[in-house]
Amino acid sequence: MTVAFFLITGLTAALNAYFAIADYLRAGFVLANAAKVQVPRSWLPMLGTAKLAGALGLAAGLFGSRHLGIAAAAGLTLFFAGAVVAHLRVRVLDTMWFPAGILGLSAASLVLTIVH
Repeated sequence: MTVAFFLITGLTAALNAYFAIADYLRAGFVLANAAKVQVPRSWLPMLGTAKLAGALGLAAGLFGSRHLGIAAAAGLTLFFAGAVVAHLRVRVLDTMWFPAGILGLSAASLVLTIVH
């Protein structure tokens, strides 16, 4: 269980940090997806900040701050549930694999952090 906790939670933190930076830098794939899902470009820094806060909270949870890790995993789970809803709302299914995958990883991180 400990190996799964570190692998899943570490991967979730790393992916969220990567995509937060992509949001801040307004990477081409981020802008294209935001346009498809009808998310204003002005929201990207806030969305990136939420992802980065989640990544840092998960990292803190990996290094002993269990309650912060739980809060971060719960927040990311809710964040990506909202992202899936945003994709479904405008019927953009071709890029929904990303938020759905990160939703799964966030939920798994939440469960693993709770039981760890």
